[in-house]
Amino acid sequence: MNNEVGDIKIIMGSGEYIPTPSWIDTPKEELNLLDANTWRTTFDKNSIKAILAEHVKTNLTYEEGIKAAKLCFPYLQPFGYIRCSVPDGYCPDPSYQHTLQTQHFNSQSHTADHYKTFHNYHTLTRMFERAGYEVHLLKYFDEDGVLHQNEWTDTEGVTFCPNKNDRSYARGKIVFPSLIVSAVKPRGNKTSVNLV
Repeated sequence: MNNEVGDIKIIMGSGEYIPTPSWIDTPKEELNLLDANTWRTTFDKNSIKAILAEHVKTNLTYEEGIKAAKLCFPYLQPFGYIRCSVPDGYCPDPSYQHTLQTQHFNSQSHTADHYKTFHNYHTLTRMFERAGYEVHLLKYFDEDGVLHQNEWTDTEGVTFCPNKNDRSYARGKIVFPSLIVSAVKPRGNKTSVNLV
């Protein structure tokens, strides 16, 4: 892509979203997370400042999530990041859990309409760490059902801002809370760690 280094910010699987100024929309049909050739022919190494991925990782198995994170890694600039949002496996709301487990999550069929992976903050953190990232938890429930949340600005990722812009909020109430992390590429790393 003909963008200056550090200027590229992309939204993964963004077909359903309204275009966001300064962010590049990449419908899933155009950018295959698991295809190394797609990354190689689309982006220069160390050229991407930020990647937003909302509920994309749930459509991958745990190992596929690590692979996708590793494939992104060389194309992020140092301190570039992936802002990732997924359903929160520790959300204490029984109706939330019932909806995910019965209507969406199906580890057997793995069809496009079902989640392949159901994350909590431990599993999502571990997934990115295995690919070489430093992980910052932004919004998550802990094992006791307590919500933890850190603020960040819209310019860092308007899609996942934990306020009125967040799709998990309606009329001031959390209705479909997401687990949100920032996975940051440390300075000095040329490639991600080996998948083990």
